[in-house]
Amino acid sequence: MKIYVAENSGFCKGVEYAVNTALSLDPDNAYILGEIIHNAEVIKAIGEHGLKVVENLNEIPDNSTVVFRSHGVPRSFYGECENRGIKVIDCTCGFVKHTQRIVAEQSAKGNTIVIAGEPTHPEVIGLLGWCNGNAIVVNDENKIPVELADKNICIVSQTTFSAIKFEKIIKNIKKLCEKTVAVFKTICYTTIERQKETEKLAKTCEAMLVVGGSNSSNTNKLFEIALKHCGNVFRLSNADDMDYSKLVKFKSVGIVSGASTPNAQTREVLLKMAENTEVKATNSMADVVAKIDSESKFKKGQIVSATISQATEEGLQILLPFSKKEVALSKDELDCEHYDVSDYMDKIGESIDLLVVELKPSLKLSQKMIRTLQEEEALSADIEAGKEFSVVCTGTNKGGLVSQLGTYSVFVPAKEIRMGFVKDLTKYEGKTLRLRALEIKKTGRKEIIASQRVILQEEYEAREAAKSAKEEEFFASVAVGDIVEGKVERATAFGAFVSVKGFDCLAHISDLSWTGAENVKDVLEIGKTYQFKVLKIDQVNKKVSIGYKQLQPQPWDLIESKYAVDDVIHGKVVRIVPFGAFVEVEKGIDGLVHVSQICHERIETPATVLNVGDEVDAKIVNIDVEAKKMNLSIKALLPEPERVPRATKNSENGEEHRKSRFTRRANNDDELSNWNEGSISGTSIADLLANAKNNK
Repeated sequence: MKIYVAENSGFCKGVEYAVNTALSLDPDNAYILGEIIHNAEVIKAIGEHGLKVVENLNEIPDNSTVVFRSHGVPRSFYGECENRGIKVIDCTCGFVKHTQRIVAEQSAKGNTIVIAGEPTHPEVIGLLGWCNGNAIVVNDENKIPVELADKNICIVSQTTFSAIKFEKIIKNIKKLCEKTVAVFKTICYTTIERQKETEKLAKTCEAMLVVGGSNSSNTNKLFEIALKHCGNVFRLSNADDMDYSKLVKFKSVGIVSGASTPNAQTREVLLKMAENTEVKATNSMADVVAKIDSESKFKKGQIVSATISQATEEGLQILLPFSKKEVALSKDELDCEHYDVSDYMDKIGESIDLLVVELKPSLKLSQKMIRTLQEEEALSADIEAGKEFSVVCTGTNKGGLVSQLGTYSVFVPAKEIRMGFVKDLTKYEGKTLRLRALEIKKTGRKEIIASQRVILQEEYEAREAAKSAKEEEFFASVAVGDIVEGKVERATAFGAFVSVKGFDCLAHISDLSWTGAENVKDVLEIGKTYQFKVLKIDQVNKKVSIGYKQLQPQPWDLIESKYAVDDVIHGKVVRIVPFGAFVEVEKGIDGLVHVSQICHERIETPATVLNVGDEVDAKIVNIDVEAKKMNLSIKALLPEPERVPRATKNSENGEEHRKSRFTRRANNDDELSNWNEGSISGTSIADLLANAKNNK
């Protein structure tokens, strides 16, 4: 007789973690909500450990401890425990948690949740508590509720459900439903591998033994699969359930066990077969038992609870369960930032969870790999569901970029790096990549083929859509003449860009100040918020012009509060015209000094006395706000020249004095328009001199 034992037999990681956690827990005032797994012998061992099993939270006293088993619980249980001070030891399987997140998110979106599974199974009951009641459980592919036809559907499955049955349910729901059907394949990959291996063994062996608790869902699935492909299938809850003499006539026997079946039970079955003298094994039964025995103690990927026996500079010495031989644990495999032997001296005798990393050539254990694999397991489930993940590019090949994520190699094809062609792949080495999985290979060489482009494309499209919607909303909310509030974002030579309701508007430099601005920062401060007036809207070209000065008082609006007639100002000559000179009183206010008000003497042109840029004092003689005019007088601030007496015959300068007198008269006469050196009011200079002599 040839005996074939399935590679994927015994506890899965989730169940093993739950059982080890329960057995390591202080039983004082501690409870387990429901059977930790569906296996009578394990339940018995937990009972002997002192833990109490209850069926609902009401049986658990406040301020105690509760273990949530791997099947998971409704979301409300966490809140109730927190309110009652109950400490939760959460042993929910990572795959179950992943399914819980999916149904919670999809239910919140208003989708109807379809759970493929057994309605009474604890995992399904727990999932219903994450769906806000908007869920339907389907266990038969031929009984799809007709009310699903007009609903948006999200389909998940119990993690231990039949993969074949799940595919049939998906197919029939898609035929029925008219709307969106989102499918999340949440069957645990170890469950799928067990089912595949069971089918393979059942097709090649004359008889099959299926070992596991009678109420174990995943074990029952294995039994159903074996029955389809083998005519001689025996269901065993434990080693005593079998009359092994029935196996004598078979040349080959396959053995499979469920995820809640300890390896020890499979070992006992093999030993019972060996003890039966009527069983003629053509292959070495001792080898098979030894294999199972070694795997039950040291199975690669298994987490075992060991005891610290020594602490040295090189690491720890630990004792594994059911062994008196110490095993070395390198300090490099401890989950700590820095190893200090003194930190572990006080921990001798305490338990430590370790992962079996290698079996050959020697046993290798690791504590830090537990956290790595737990993170990877949760991450792997998220990645498979389409969640974004990040890695650092470690290199390139001809086809794209490569990296590593835990035990998975990651490959990003060149066309999936970004939108557009990437000429130089090497520039991405050492850079962090944001990725989404396109394909996950879990068998053989574990690999994730991923894309960064799809994320960038989605984000670009989302930004464009949001921008377009925001622009539509903005243009619908503004009109020419509106007063709006905006934040100055940046300055240029031609103006300031201002964010108004998230839209960039331009305040041209000519619209910043009534008196003119050479630089935006002379008027506005970057990052500060001001009020502006909407001047022009061009929705086609997505342009809006706004003004700041339009909301500020013009210089002439304030003139009466700052100046009055007879005030003396100090200003600068800014331009000269034939009839006078303009003096800048302040920025934006110019006053006119008429040619007649420049000096007491008559002048032909203001340029003979004044130059542009000269600073002068002048008296305000008139203000016309409406006409925006101000008249100034420099002459009014100058002393009048002394009057010269009549010229005498003894006066050598008599003629000059007479000439000066008439010059002053001409300057004071606004109606005099012609003045000649030889003629004043029709009297010649010669006559004036003659008269002066006669008078003498």
